Amino acid sequence: MKKVLVANRGEIACRVMKTLKKMGIISVAIYSDADKDSLHVKMADEAYHVGAAPSSESYLRQDRIIDICLRHQVDGIHPGYGFLSENSGFALKLQENNIKLIGPSAFSMDIMGDKLSAKDAVKAFNIPMVPGTDYAIADIAKAKEIAKAVGFPVLVKASAGGGGKGMKLVNHADEFEDQMQLAINEATSSFGNGAVFIEKFVTSPRHIEIQILADSFGNTVYLFERECSIQRRHQKVVEEAPSAVLTPELRKQMGEAAVKVAIAAKYEGAGTVEFLVDDQLNFYFLEMNTRLQVEHPVTEMITGLDLVEQQIKIARGEKLSFTQDDLEIKGHAIELRVYAEDPFDNFVPSINKLNKYKLPEGDGIRADNGYLEGDQVPIYYDPMLAKLTVFGHNRDAAIQKMLVAIQNYHIEGIATTLDFGAYVMKHPDFVSGHFDTNFVNKNWKTEEIKSLLQADANVAAWVLNDIINKSDLKLNTIL
Repeated sequence: MKKVLVANRGEIACRVMKTLKKMGIISVAIYSDADKDSLHVKMADEAYHVGAAPSSESYLRQDRIIDICLRHQVDGIHPGYGFLSENSGFALKLQENNIKLIGPSAFSMDIMGDKLSAKDAVKAFNIPMVPGTDYAIADIAKAKEIAKAVGFPVLVKASAGGGGKGMKLVNHADEFEDQMQLAINEATSSFGNGAVFIEKFVTSPRHIEIQILADSFGNTVYLFERECSIQRRHQKVVEEAPSAVLTPELRKQMGEAAVKVAIAAKYEGAGTVEFLVDDQLNFYFLEMNTRLQVEHPVTEMITGLDLVEQQIKIARGEKLSFTQDDLEIKGHAIELRVYAEDPFDNFVPSINKLNKYKLPEGDGIRADNGYLEGDQVPIYYDPMLAKLTVFGHNRDAAIQKMLVAIQNYHIEGIATTLDFGAYVMKHPDFVSGHFDTNFVNKNWKTEEIKSLLQADANVAAWVLNDIINKSDLKLNTIL
């Protein structure tokens, strides 16, 4: 594999290109009208225009991407995440054109891309699943009876869903019909598939995922867990590895269950198996993501492995050079997704020019970044600027390092999630490890921010300035 096209943009395109350069592989970028001067274009060995700014006219244009590959002798494609990364149709087209996808097969994508087929695939392995239906249901009256039998609250979930779309929480029977219809409508609009199923709502859940690697020789290993419970709108904002609550025994059980899921899907490459863990530390299979995850740097930091490099080696037909017994957790890592969003206005996107943009540096600080000072944050794509990841010898050290990194990450011109990240790092629930996926809804309040600011004057000085500047809050609303 001598030349690889990165079918993506922003920070993930830059991150993949760093590994390609390390491995001596020629990197090829594609760019839309909005990205012609982007960092990933500057980093690439070759770069080609793929279309207009909207992703439907550029990064999702399979025909144009394949044409670029054929015209410029591209051996493989790394899809990153989002866009075409889990599109089985694209995987088949690449196979037809003798272009290697650095990722799993179309078969594995199809099996795990639908939550119901994923559940069906893992049944034979006795992997715990949340009580509910393991089949699609359209009859609202019948679904209501099932929900009553399962016990409220329940979730109505889109079979083809993700990112919280097509998912509705139903607390009482009298609101079930309306919420199910809304879930069906949203699933149809978002995924072109209105199939939904019923699942018991696990109260106080933690979202914990297991990273796996599988080669074409039948070897599959798990690279331990990532704690992903700090979320807004059902999407992750802060991730860490390892989890503060998993025992070695539970870690082994979940890891082995994740390996079984991969085997059920005949999986090759890097993938992530997601679980819900309740307050009694019972775990339940949720789904498998058949791609690299945004939060992969925390796993890289605690294992010393380059996951993109492992993906490429597996795609080249190489055997894993290590076994499960060779792997161990070293230290602790935390990642903050730095979004161009205003956390003081319900995390709405903050689209503007980066008047000032300086990344933090230092030992144990890593910024997977996709922007330069002076860049305009485009409205057409996901608003993530960078992934800020830190490493410490233990969890407390990692938390303190993250606070230092946030303080030395200088951005002007837009609102970001940096203030929110500082808040999380200082919150007693996060520090103690006693939190779940309800953290944001329960804790992200002005009064809680006031308490944090009063507790630490050093953090208060810079957080307060950002709060006032970015949210137009008056001083007397905070102090």
